[in-house]
Amino acid sequence: MTATTRPDPTAAPDGTAARPLPSPAEDGTAVGPDRTPGASDGAADAGSRRRWWRRRGAAVTGCSVLLAVSVAGHGMLPALPGRLSSLAETLLPWSALAVPVLVAAALLRRAPVAAAVALVVPTVAWLAAFGGALTDKTSPGGDLTLVSHNVNQANPDPEGTVRSLLAARADVLALEELSPATAPAYEQALAEAYPYHFYQGTVGLWSVHPLSDARAVPIMPWTRAMRATVDAPGGPLALYLAHLPSVRVGPRGFTAGARDEALGLLVAEVRAEPVRRVVVLGDLNGSTDDRGLRPLTNRLVSAQAEAGAGFGFTWPARLPVVRIDQILLGGVRAASAWTLPATASDHLPVAARIHLPPDPAP
Repeated sequence: MTATTRPDPTAAPDGTAARPLPSPAEDGTAVGPDRTPGASDGAADAGSRRRWWRRRGAAVTGCSVLLAVSVAGHGMLPALPGRLSSLAETLLPWSALAVPVLVAAALLRRAPVAAAVALVVPTVAWLAAFGGALTDKTSPGGDLTLVSHNVNQANPDPEGTVRSLLAARADVLALEELSPATAPAYEQALAEAYPYHFYQGTVGLWSVHPLSDARAVPIMPWTRAMRATVDAPGGPLALYLAHLPSVRVGPRGFTAGARDEALGLLVAEVRAEPVRRVVVLGDLNGSTDDRGLRPLTNRLVSAQAEAGAGFGFTWPARLPVVRIDQILLGGVRAASAWTLPATASDHLPVAARIHLPPDPAP
């Protein structure tokens, strides 16, 4: 009887000894003679987690939540170097444009849940912050119409600008960026409609009501701000006209230092104002969302926010993206606020119709 030999399961087909099959480790990974349990497992797990992050749209979800928090709580954002927080707040209404981008990114990842989050969460936060600006809050009535316009010192058509401003039938007209060459022309063109006026430096005020205590307000080395008392219905109205320094975006960030310094001087004047009914208007080179203007906006109310329809963007005039021309109120209430048609300036004029309750006793 011949003996049969059973094939060695560990032998290779050519008869050589085969390498033993790897045995599974406790966590299910293969363990062989050349690999010990846990070797490179951490790297594999990290790679798996990164793939899950991309595959499941978690990056889009995270960005959506961050955008929502930034919009809803922008006032609590830390002060970033170069005043970038002010720049972000200035452009905050345009953050809505990020929503379709995030939704598209999620759909490209085939992550429907992330797409839903990207659509709903930032949109709700944006509407909570800016939804009120989209409604029409205008109402009839009012006692006084105010108009403010940065006419641009290089305005090629001051006559046309005057015609447009006269059509607004303002009771008080404030102009910024006057120059020695243009100020006399505006003065002459407006004299018939506005018997009372005061201008100095680059700012001027024209009124159908008597003006008193008109003076320059020193916020800069040259005159770019003034104050006057308007003999308005119900009592005196203290009116401040200001053109704050320009801001720029450059290598050092949002260069708003000069503006903020001038604003501090203006705010000191407003705080010391004995008249209870106060209006501050002009080119403030900042939006009311910009934290740099909070020393003023914490005390006064934007006529556009209170009684306007829409954001009322004013600059640049051809395609406005931000409202930097303001009418701010204290002790009076806005009935309506709006922007006027474009002139030859690079700013749109702004207007407001205000209620003037009787001046309260000091």
